[in-house]
Amino acid sequence: MAGSRRSRAKPLAERRRLTATVLAWLAVSVPAGAAGAQGGPLIVGDAIPASLTGQKGDAAKGRAIVTNRQVGLCLLCHNGPFPEERFQGNLAPDLNGVADRYSEGQLRLRIVDPSRINAQTIMPAYLKTEGLMRVARPFEGKPILSAEQIEDVVAFLLTLRGETK
Repeated sequence: MAGSRRSRAKPLAERRRLTATVLAWLAVSVPAGAAGAQGGPLIVGDAIPASLTGQKGDAAKGRAIVTNRQVGLCLLCHNGPFPEERFQGNLAPDLNGVADRYSEGQLRLRIVDPSRINAQTIMPAYLKTEGLMRVARPFEGKPILSAEQIEDVVAFLLTLRGETK
């Protein structure tokens, strides 16, 4: 009987089994932290709410990355509460009080892929590796910072509250 309760139960059971299979696959295939449909971090509005590593970053390591002109390169464009660092940039927003202006997730997205916020930005995408232009061959397919380093930078930036000059 086509419309009977028994004939409808079988497709429902198959859908439930398929849903359970997909959820089980996602549970073992998605890395720590939230992932979006493209395999990258899950973006919600103007933020990446979840840690990229599933762990909080280390603020001291983050400060070292921000001030290191060979690693983070942040001070080429930004300035901030770093009196020991000469020749800080003035092309990008001041890092003083950045934690008062943005949430943890908003900071994370601005580091991972700032073009999601401003398509005309000159700030590099520190984790994105595809769809980039003018990348030197040795650096193709490689992020500027690892997910762990990005979490360290986010942890440090969250300490910059108020005017800290």
